[in-house]
Amino acid sequence: MAKILVTGGAGYIGSHTVVELQAVGHDVVIVDNLVNSNPVVLKRIANITGVEPAFIEADVRDADALAGVFSSHKIDAVIHFAGLKAVGESVEQPLRYYENNVNGTMVLCQAMANAGVFKLVFSSSATVYGPDAPVPYEESMPLGQPSSPYGASKAMTERMLADLCASDARWAVAALRYFNPIGAHESGLIGEDPQGIPNNLMPFISRVAVGKLEELSVFGGDYDTPDGTCIRDYLHVVDLAAGHSRSLMALDNPGLHAFNLGAGKGVSVLEMVKAFEAVTGKPVPYKIAPRRQGDLPAFWANAEKAKRELAWEAGSSLEKMMADTWRWQSTNPNGYE
Repeated sequence: MAKILVTGGAGYIGSHTVVELQAVGHDVVIVDNLVNSNPVVLKRIANITGVEPAFIEADVRDADALAGVFSSHKIDAVIHFAGLKAVGESVEQPLRYYENNVNGTMVLCQAMANAGVFKLVFSSSATVYGPDAPVPYEESMPLGQPSSPYGASKAMTERMLADLCASDARWAVAALRYFNPIGAHESGLIGEDPQGIPNNLMPFISRVAVGKLEELSVFGGDYDTPDGTCIRDYLHVVDLAAGHSRSLMALDNPGLHAFNLGAGKGVSVLEMVKAFEAVTGKPVPYKIAPRRQGDLPAFWANAEKAKRELAWEAGSSLEKMMADTWRWQSTNPNGYE
């Protein structure tokens, strides 16, 4: 098995991916600056897997710190999560998003090249297809003009990685374009724990249900969808984590390989609320709030390529996603604190 460096590995998707990597025998090293994560997750991972991963508190924009990581560990491949991810916030702070997401990846790739490591799994986004792409999104579609700086930073990074692969045949990159991960590990030990008011729907719902927030804000009720609310492709975070682990096999071939990771169907915001209430029995009061700049009405994935080439699919039901979310939130009402 390989030694995998996971940037942002203490975060929501990163921590679940570390669990999956360890489950199949990989050795994991985490680099995380803990800006939007908690070191408690390291002990929680150890409780699940029996192995606490190596951890270095560092920022991927710190070239010296990364050089130290690569000199101290013989890394075989990198899974890169570290970055900022809130669409609305990116509209307000575009420079911060480009500096973190694009420049951070540049610094990481230079450190990898200096260390002779040329295998990378990049945490991309379905937003790279842009607002004009027809649904369902397919990997053969060209990169579009995303409607937010967050999406633009992901598309810009993909273009950079494609150029890097074209310039040097040693590079092999899997760009994973995924949709909306929700849920938590079935143990209830790790889950999504955003700081402040959540930007994502599911932790917003669960925090209202547990009494931490008064009501859910549904951003926009007049979209051209059946119930007027946004439609998204939701998948279980454990399924998504497994997709990252499976994508390592794509790195046997040079070049950039794009994969959609999604459930292949859309669910509206109000349908999500009703599904959560049905599974948990907890009411979720909500109000219709103004639209957020950068949000699209509806999109979902065609994930057949990942099924065909990676033997991966998002198999968890919406009901399981809701049950696992509530197990995490109800047993950890204050998150990792």
